[in-house]
Parts: sequence; C-alpha cells; structure tokens
Amino acid sequence: MEDQLVEYGFRRVIITITAIMCALLEIVDTTIVNVALNDMKGSLGVTLTDVAWVVTAYAIANVIIVPMTSWLSQQFGRRNYFAASIIIFTVASFLCGNASSIYELIVFRFIQGMGGGALLVTAQTIITESYPKEKRGIAQAIYGMGVIVGPTLGPPLGGYIVDHFSWPYIFYINIPIGIIATFLTLTFVRSPKYSDKLALNQVDFIGIILLAMAVGSLQFVLEHGQQDDWFNDNLILALSIVSGLGFYMFIWRELVAEHPIVNLKVLKDSNLRIGVIMSFILGFGLYGSTFIIPIYLQSILGWTATDAGMLLVPSSITTALMMPIIGNLLQKGVAPKYLVAGGFLIFFVYSLWAYSVLTPDTGSEHFVWPLIVRGAGLGLLFVPITTLSLSALKGREIGDGAAFTGMMRQLGGSFGIAIITTYLASQNMHHRNDLVNHIRVDSPTVQSRVAGLVQTFQAKGFTTDQALAKAYNMLDLSVTRQVAVLSYMDVFLVLGILFLACIPFILLIKKGAGKIDGGAGMH
Repeated sequence: MEDQLVEYGFRRVIITITAIMCALLEIVDTTIVNVALNDMKGSLGVTLTDVAWVVTAYAIANVIIVPMTSWLSQQFGRRNYFAASIIIFTVASFLCGNASSIYELIVFRFIQGMGGGALLVTAQTIITESYPKEKRGIAQAIYGMGVIVGPTLGPPLGGYIVDHFSWPYIFYINIPIGIIATFLTLTFVRSPKYSDKLALNQVDFIGIILLAMAVGSLQFVLEHGQQDDWFNDNLILALSIVSGLGFYMFIWRELVAEHPIVNLKVLKDSNLRIGVIMSFILGFGLYGSTFIIPIYLQSILGWTATDAGMLLVPSSITTALMMPIIGNLLQKGVAPKYLVAGGFLIFFVYSLWAYSVLTPDTGSEHFVWPLIVRGAGLGLLFVPITTLSLSALKGREIGDGAAFTGMMRQLGGSFGIAIITTYLASQNMHHRNDLVNHIRVDSPTVQSRVAGLVQTFQAKGFTTDQALAKAYNMLDLSVTRQVAVLSYMDVFLVLGILFLACIPFILLIKKGAGKIDGGAGMH
C-alpha cells in the first residue's frame, strides 16, 4: 500500500508544495496573532487577559485534534479529510476577520484550530508517503523547512499587516491560499485505501471526550498558569487534576478499546519513543526561544514588532539552507543520533552566546550571529528527529507516529513558554530584591547620580521637588531594566544547560536506530 502512494515528477512537486503551503498556513497562524493582540484589545474593548484567549483557544483546539488526525484520515479518506480541514480553516479565518465581539472571535479561532491542527500532521504524512523510502530524509527536510520557518515568519508578517492595514487582515490573507490549496488537494492528493472504516456505533466517543478533557485542560493550565498564580488559583488547580485524571483514563481506555481513537501500540517502537521525547525538547527550544527573543527586543530595547520579527529572518534562512544538506547526509547513511547531538550542542553554544551578549544596550548587530547559529542548530535537529521517529514505521503507522511527534512538539512549545514566563517572573523578583538591597540612598555613587538627574530636570524647567521625584523614577526604571536583562540572561543559560544535558541520552540510542534502508518497511 505504501508503494502505491509514491509519486514522481510533476505530481510529486505539486503535492509537496500543497502540503508545505498548508503546514505553513497552520504554523504562521499560531504566532502571527501575538503581535496583533494589542490592536484587537483596543478595537474590541477588552482586557489583555480576555484577548489572550484568542491564542489559547487555537492552541487547545490544535492539541485536541492532532492525535486524532490519523484515525480521522482513515474514516473519511486522507484526501477528503485534508481538503475538509483546509476548508474549515479558510472559512473560520474569514469569520475571525469579521468577528464583532471577543466571544465570536474566540469561538471562530477554536474552529480555525480544529481545521489547522489536522493540516500539520496530515501534510507530514502526505509528504512522507509521496517519496520512496530511500528519499525520506529529503522529504522530511522539505517539510521541516515549513515547520521551522513558520513560527519565525509569523511576527514580522503580523507586524507588517497590523502597521499597514488592520488586524482582520492577518486572517483574510489565509483565504486565497486556502482556496488554491483546496483545489490542488482535490486534484492531486491520493488516499490510501482503508477497508476498515467504523460504523458510528463503533466510534470511540469516550476516548475523544477523555482526550479533549486531558489536553484541553493541560493547555489551559500552561497558557494561564503564570498570570493566575498557578496552584494558588482554584481553577488552575482543578484543571490540573482534571488533566492528570483525563490522561490516565484516556491511556487505559485506548489500551482496552476495540477501535481506539489513538493507536498507542505504535509507541512499542523504540525509535518512535525516543523521537517523541526529543520532539518535546525541540518544541521547548524552538517555541521557547522564538517567544522570548521578540519580547526582549520589544520590552527592553524598545523595538517595533516588525523590526523584532525581521531579526529572526536570517536564522530561518540558515535553517532552510541547512535542510537539504541534512537530508543528503541522512540519505548517505549518517546516523541521525549524531546529527541530533550536534544540533543540541550548537543550541547550547547559541544559548551561551546570547547569555554573554545581553546588556541594556545590546543592538541588532550583537544578535544576528547567535541567531544564525540557532538556525543551524534547528536545521540539525528537526529532520533527524523526525526521520529517526518514523524510520521503522510503515503504512498507517506513519500517520500515527507523525501525530505523536506533532503533538509532543506542540506541547513542548506550550511547556517551554509557560516555564520560561514563570522562571522570568521569579528571577525578576529575585534580582530586584538583590539590586535594591545593594542600592543605599546615602551611597556617594547614588547621591551623585540623583544630583546629576535633578540638575537635568531642573534645566528643563521642573521645580526641585518635581525634579527629585523624576530623578528617583529614572533610577527605578534603570533598576527595572537591569533586573529584566539579568532575568533574560538566566533564561538563556538554563536553556543552554538543558540542551547540553540531552546529548548523553541521545548518544545512548542503539546503533543503527533511524538508519534509512531502501527496502525496509516496504513489506
């Protein structure tokens, strides 16, 4: 069955372009909204907490639908399901742009996420199965370009649209792409022939409900934990318990159900188990660092959203250039584990470099090269991890495996962002207490600084009292800025240590794991 889906020549090119276009649609939409939240808040007349739900609703829908995509493809046929997902995503994009209240926007964004979550994993499966086994490394490299470049494209594109048009247009740009992708999918994409579609009364609805409870609650806890003071908030505590129980009951249900919604048995493959863990760490590093850099540039250095997003572009270009090289190395038989170990080592170098260049006066010229190094590291990570994960799978198992790695990459990103924001907040308090304790009002250095500031403000026409108040205010701002820089430095250092710690575990992977064999898995 796998052989029948392999495409050649023009058809393969068109199918590859269609799948990448859809994967990019979904990923860009995950990050493009972040830079528009302020404008949405103003035009809809709501608080930042309310408008954050626009991001949360999409993420929750994503992580619920991703593990179910392989099963849904079997029920409706892959081509039909993929085309339906694009249509749902495109229609929901139009509705999001037309939303007149925050509640409408959140509901339409959830629907958009239900369509979008399917695009990512199904696109990966379509690309994987359209290439012969010996070219899987190249196939994953092509798909990986979209997945890695996507999160970086979102902020500059969103910033440009918000600066030059208005926020609904971040949704409207999906519509023409969605229409083209639907047409190409219905014309070129083929479905595997599954003979075992289920009747409605055989569908594992209990599994669907438990999965939605577990991942929906977990995603909410990760998105809102920091702002709601984690387990001191009753809702966060309750949803954490619901999530834990939900996962436990879901795993039990899928192991005993006659027709499980998620095939957990595929995790018996040791390569996939390792790949799932590494996908989580990759998501942590990719989304965590993509999240922290623009925030640092905007909040500490005062950059615009567009400028902050543009700084990430060289990093993405480096990753894109690395992908075909990595694909070729895999095809020549280089073990994926050595490439992954190299990727984590490069990520450690990037984190340490970023840690060493951060100051309140850091300029773009200090960031470009560390970010290019980051791009090289991501290039070494994505393709080998995915190739390793799916290397021993065949037939429908590829879809199941892709769903697991996709979900874990997404959850890794959510954990990364949640842990980084929490750690930033705690380090902020720690460094502030530390700095304030060392600043004594009777210190000659402090008095000299205050006196200089007072003179500056008096020269601008302020009274002595006003000038003194403003001088202390400036001193406080200076401390706040220094505290923020120290906290961001800590984050980069911890990220670097985390990646360095992964290397010994990767090198323990058994010899030959993930090796791409032209004949393996065909029978």
